[in-house]
Amino acid sequence: MHHARRLIVRSVPALMLAVSLSAMAHHGWSTYDDTKPITVTGKVVESHYENPHATIRVEADGKRWFAVLAPISRMESRGATAEKVAVGRQVTLVGYASKEKADEMRVERITLDGKTVELR
Repeated sequence: MHHARRLIVRSVPALMLAVSLSAMAHHGWSTYDDTKPITVTGKVVESHYENPHATIRVEADGKRWFAVLAPISRMESRGATAEKVAVGRQVTLVGYASKEKADEMRVERITLDGKTVELR
């Protein structure tokens, strides 16, 4: 009995630490200005199709935007596959600019090959 209780007591702090680190790693959406939607159309120059969120870098009008997309499972279920956000593809992004980073945006919807995909 004491052995089981000791395991629980030892595992609770470890669980709390894991949850805290996970929360810190995932940035909150409050860092984006959702009062001013922006639209960016350009070519994908970098693509990372991995969790927790897919990201792409898009070059548009001489500026490079770092775009935070959705989790991979949502992207795939809605037809926004890795191939469709690959380097060299043309995309239109609608979302919100970061309040902290001048070249970053959170994408709400993306248009790929003429099809608009809702990401949120």
